[in-house]
Amino acid sequence: MEEIIQEKISADHLLYVSLKYTKTCDVILNLILRWRKMIETSLDEILKKAKKKKKIPSMPSNPIGKIETMKKLFKKDKNFLEVMEMYEMFRKIEDLRKERIGEFRKNVTLKVFYRGEEVNVNLEQLKIYAEKLEKFISTTKQFLLS
Repeated sequence: MEEIIQEKISADHLLYVSLKYTKTCDVILNLILRWRKMIETSLDEILKKAKKKKKIPSMPSNPIGKIETMKKLFKKDKNFLEVMEMYEMFRKIEDLRKERIGEFRKNVTLKVFYRGEEVNVNLEQLKIYAEKLEKFISTTKQFLLS
């Protein structure tokens, strides 16, 4: 849990401090990569705990297997499933085609082309992601402490 909290603190700093002053797409990308690492750490810890509680037969080794297992474990938690969808995009973010719009301006946007759609990652979208991840962390904490 400690490592997850550290990643979250670093991500929050990128979102609320670095992005506020620099307004570049590089900061947005770094923030997404930080969130990705935080989610991966959370998934690994949840899967270890689920294995120990005998809720899953074995630990999936590949990321796709982990995502599928998590979707089964938390099928009733809508927010958790949304975070898994976000995570799937975050995993591929470095390889996806991206466009930088309005860098160094108030409305800096990283346009990402994912699954044939344009995803505009701007300050508003980042705040929505941050809210979902906040709920995700509290669900993770409840699961790990139960």
